[in-house]
Amino acid sequence: MTYFLEYTIPAAGDDAGFDFPHDEINPGTTIPLSETGADTVHTTELPARTGIIGATVPEAKLEAEQLISHSRASEGSLYFDPSNSLQSGVGTLVATFSEGRGWQDA
Repeated sequence: MTYFLEYTIPAAGDDAGFDFPHDEINPGTTIPLSETGADTVHTTELPARTGIIGATVPEAKLEAEQLISHSRASEGSLYFDPSNSLQSGVGTLVATFSEGRGWQDA
């Protein structure tokens, strides 16, 4: 897998959002918010980087577009990244997608 789609997932509604515990002592630990005394971080959107299966750019674009259309996201960026990194922006930007405009090659 050498393609990755980066996109942003907005909250479900105007007043909605995502809350996460912020605990510098136990980073990476996931527990229910009701069971922690840690401060919480609130955000209205989540960044995502997802691996896309596709042997060619057209196949990767089709798979990425289907992922976007089945999420609350409306746009995304497709990267070619043979290092399989989960870090944002790593790799070569192949194309960007926006609902209503379609794909724009980089």
